[in-house]
Amino acid sequence: MELTLPGGPACGHATEVAMAYSAPSLFNHSMRVYAWASALGDIHDVPFDAELLYVAAMLHDLGLAAEFDSHTKPFEVAGGHVAWVFAAGAGWPPERRARLEEVIVRHMWAEVDPAADPEGFLLSRAAAADIAGRDVADLPAGFRAEVLGRYPRLDLVEEFLRCFEDQAVRKPESAAGAAMRNDLAGRMAANPLERG
Repeated sequence: MELTLPGGPACGHATEVAMAYSAPSLFNHSMRVYAWASALGDIHDVPFDAELLYVAAMLHDLGLAAEFDSHTKPFEVAGGHVAWVFAAGAGWPPERRARLEEVIVRHMWAEVDPAADPEGFLLSRAAAADIAGRDVADLPAGFRAEVLGRYPRLDLVEEFLRCFEDQAVRKPESAAGAAMRNDLAGRMAANPLERG
């Protein structure tokens, strides 16, 4: 298994946006999320739109950035709105902008139907793998090592918990609030990816 990143202007600009507005550990998280998502798609025979999935992976946590945080909306909803605006600027038609927005919103769902939303399913599973270790065993060990070598975790645990704690305090009914109440810190510490 080999990591291949999609090309094209939208992917390049999404990478640039993620680098500009994300802490280094969150940028690397976004890169790993795409890697895990594309690998899980191949492993589980879930066909996906690589450009849509990549742009969603790059932008899925932008709602955690101070510049895009909403005082009323959960971070994934705020991030979905930012992604819709990005996609409009990229010249995507309205239907594709809406798809990008819903994929990002659904990455915080516990379950997404792969038949109805393959990109949402893959982004959700990949984010859960990178943050809490869900289904990490499905990813080949050599591929995990390659991706972690290219995009190390850095201070992801501390940075992510800081962001989610902030979201949970201000928006306790959000998915981030629920995650903090359900021992996100413990699940992150136990994630096999933290040990390489």
